[in-house]
Amino acid sequence: MTAELFHHDSYLREFQAMITEVSEHGVALDRTAFYPGGGGQPWDSGELRFAEQIWHVERVRRAEGEIWHQVEGSPPQSGAQVEGILDWERRYQLMRVHTAMHILCGVIWRDYGASVTGGNMEPLRGRMDFEFESMTKELVAEIESRINIEVEAARDVSTRILPREEAFEIPDLIRTKINLLPAGIEQVRVVEIVGLDLQADGGTHVANTREVGPIRITDYKSKGAINKRLVVELEA
Repeated sequence: MTAELFHHDSYLREFQAMITEVSEHGVALDRTAFYPGGGGQPWDSGELRFAEQIWHVERVRRAEGEIWHQVEGSPPQSGAQVEGILDWERRYQLMRVHTAMHILCGVIWRDYGASVTGGNMEPLRGRMDFEFESMTKELVAEIESRINIEVEAARDVSTRILPREEAFEIPDLIRTKINLLPAGIEQVRVVEIVGLDLQADGGTHVANTREVGPIRITDYKSKGAINKRLVVELEA
């Protein structure tokens, strides 16, 4: 199994690894900082380097219990030592957006008691759906003000791994309407925005809410009788 470096250090930009397998799925490594996507966060892109050669990482995904890196061209064979280099600008933008989504979720759960029904993100932009019966311009402005207060509060963001039973003793750990955590997962990664939000989550985040920067809610719409969507954008 690939050691998932991104779970322990979201700021790791470069790393050394050994190719353990090459297949139609791509390249498997003994360790990687490339996030394979999940929870609404896209996969990372970047490069693998071997000697003087460079392979562009076009996609990273989980398949058959492994993390696979799809690259342009024919990669080195198993056993080769390679250097992985992330597209850091893209990754950091996604980290900021992901933390912004947790700020939004934390404020709406705390102040309005609304569950999440869906979400997705891309660099500098994300959307999240909530169980609201109605959504008004005035409410959107109120929510935007409150989430930016949390940004300016400079709250630390931390992660830890807990046994499943211990994790599920935490009230409201799962904020989605449906529990998306597979039954076979025995270790649960928990992301906490100290004093605001605590959720099970496998993605990458910034270390402090101030890094997110100003959050603008640029659109809102109804996606059903009790399903309302908010779209947020960050500054470059």
